[in-house]
Amino acid sequence: MINPACSGSIEPILKILEGKWTLLILHDLFNGIKRFGELRRSLQPISPKTLTDRLRLLEEQGIVTRTLYPGVPLHVEYELTERGRRLQPIFAAMWEWSQLENSCPAEELSGSSIT
Repeated sequence: MINPACSGSIEPILKILEGKWTLLILHDLFNGIKRFGELRRSLQPISPKTLTDRLRLLEEQGIVTRTLYPGVPLHVEYELTERGRRLQPIFAAMWEWSQLENSCPAEELSGSSIT
């Protein structure tokens, strides 16, 4: 499945997915557009600085778009780009693996899925 002659071929995805919070941020964004506050609440106890840093990095990598709406209070939304949405099969594979490995209690499996 992985060509040993192309050992560096997975490095770009590892750069995108690095960091403690990145996977969880992306998981939240697969469910649609989110405001900063929504992300922060769902990712407790992430600090605002860490969330900002992760979102900026994902934006620089072309995974997330940031839309700023002027007004008081300031309104900022984050959304996956097409490139970011193409990561979804990786998350689906991880979810499937966790089911096969019985990593989740049975009652949680029926209520949460990534499709």
